[in-house]
Amino acid sequence: MPIPSELQLVHRPPRQLQRSFAEEVREGLTRREKAIPCRFLYDAVGSQLFEQICELPEYYLTRAEREILERHGAEIADRVPSGTLVELGSGSSLKTRILLRACLSRHPDLHYIPIDISREILHESARGLLRDFEGIQVSAIEAEYEEALGLLDSVADPQRTILWMGSNLGNYEPSEARAFLRRVRQQLRGGSALLLGVDLRKDPALIERAYDDSRGVTARFSLNLLERINRELGGQFDTDQFCHRALYDESAGCISISLESLEDQRVRIDGLDLTVAFRAGERLHVENSYKYSEEDLDELAREIGLRPAERWYDSQRRFLVVLLRAES
Repeated sequence: MPIPSELQLVHRPPRQLQRSFAEEVREGLTRREKAIPCRFLYDAVGSQLFEQICELPEYYLTRAEREILERHGAEIADRVPSGTLVELGSGSSLKTRILLRACLSRHPDLHYIPIDISREILHESARGLLRDFEGIQVSAIEAEYEEALGLLDSVADPQRTILWMGSNLGNYEPSEARAFLRRVRQQLRGGSALLLGVDLRKDPALIERAYDDSRGVTARFSLNLLERINRELGGQFDTDQFCHRALYDESAGCISISLESLEDQRVRIDGLDLTVAFRAGERLHVENSYKYSEEDLDELAREIGLRPAERWYDSQRRFLVVLLRAES
């Protein structure tokens, strides 16, 4: 199917900044403390499971952020400094549609630049936006965040608003979050802004339920990583011999997600010519999610040279959307 003339698709640059799935699996499973980066949870199957997670009663994050956009979308659109919106990790852009609708009433020539690693999702969401929103221009970038930031000047106006929603900031270790946000800050000229969605610190039980739901969808999402290794790398994981663990460290404000081996076992991965030993109770770490206080965010903004200009909360003050402005 041809791409509509209103859609520009920027292909992945030839130089890859991220290592391949096979390389990361080999390195991660041969470490003393086994770990695989969380971005590999989101293959086609994992992305579908995550969409289901977002609709679960325990997973308040998506509903809380959607509530903010529905209640305050017009006000947020009034504060957005220009008609160029760049979204990191856009996915299906379902929540973003609420904001795009509000922004189009103020910027009829709105230019939306979604960034995602999935070409299929970019195509599907962009076509839907072009069908449903008259006048919108879409320039989709298929790339990792780091790659995409280097491409922005070729497709986006200098004055822009970068959206980083869904509490994706929390997937970074604090030092990594600061380093990445400094790179984002380099893409914000005076008058530009960063619109950031952040999950706030709260009752630990509420947080743990969000990442270990009663229906087991989140567990299937995590275990799909092992099934992906089986599908793509010739792995022989028996997912019945692993269980999903979600544990919150209140002092660090971090929930840690891992897959725990239920017995001593050895797993062959033919595509890597590798056999991996697991002890009973040993964990394969797959994701962290850090929660922030408002004081944490104020300090972070100061460190990277941005000014908190406006804050919006859901009705239970579980989640925060904050507009951070670049002054020069």
